[in-house]
Amino acid sequence: MGAAAVQTSRIRLGTGVLIPSNRIAPVAASALASLNALAPGRIDFGISTGFTARRTMGLRPVKLEDMAEYIRIVQRLLAGETLEWTFEGQRRKIRFLSPELDVVNLRDPIPLHISALGPRSRALTARLRASWICATGNMSAAKNSVAEMQKAWYAAGVDPAACVATAFTGGSVLRDGEAFDSPRARAQVGPHATVALHNHVEIEQFGNMGRSVPPQLSHLAERYQQIYEKYEPADARYLTNHRGHLMVLRPEEHEVCTAELIRTLTFTATVPELRERLRELRRAGYNHFAVSIRHGHPEMLEEWAGVFEGV
Repeated sequence: MGAAAVQTSRIRLGTGVLIPSNRIAPVAASALASLNALAPGRIDFGISTGFTARRTMGLRPVKLEDMAEYIRIVQRLLAGETLEWTFEGQRRKIRFLSPELDVVNLRDPIPLHISALGPRSRALTARLRASWICATGNMSAAKNSVAEMQKAWYAAGVDPAACVATAFTGGSVLRDGEAFDSPRARAQVGPHATVALHNHVEIEQFGNMGRSVPPQLSHLAERYQQIYEKYEPADARYLTNHRGHLMVLRPEEHEVCTAELIRTLTFTATVPELRERLRELRRAGYNHFAVSIRHGHPEMLEEWAGVFEGV
């Protein structure tokens, strides 16, 4: 992000998303403030309780109340306050020591964005008057989620129109006549489509992160369960389950990454179809859209830019 900050002048840069357990609050505040010095007013603070960032270590999500406290610490530090913080069983006062040197920027605000997929996290998002990130791939689920988020904002006395609602997804821009499971499409969007399968096989151990496998794809979930149960070591299958997350398809995943899976769980379609989906998201209440660009496929940036130009 630092490299991007000094090479750009307009785009916004943000954590998408930071996990509280993986970076202590004062260090996160320092990193955000340092970026804010490099790209004043262009930094966003995105946060969540953790999916792969936690499961790759065999851990369940961070507790919601712990995330709320983490947000409080980071935001108060960024506001230039002196506050008490508990660490290693000790409660101590902390603050930025030398903001006057301008190596950190505490002047320009850093907006808060929370990835919230459940009712309690949506309520927290609304209570903090934060913007919202929804990880999705299915239009119906995306519309239901934004409707629930709007209810939470209204219940907290917040006007949804004043908040950023971001649909985050994966997708491939299909060429005319191209199959959903073409080698190109699979490489670009397969790693996003299979996330639902990664979640499915770990629900009992780690809980459901909200990306459920729809009934019509249950046969693929059952097949992936068989694949998953062969991973070693048996007490740490998560190490293989999350290898290549959102970057590449593992060889054994190709058989379950079907055209049906891609069509159902991702934003993969032709340019005209994708433009209409974006318009539909906007009508539903989203005002921002983010698509993950696949490792090794920088051409996706230009392909998606072509989609956005016509919306």
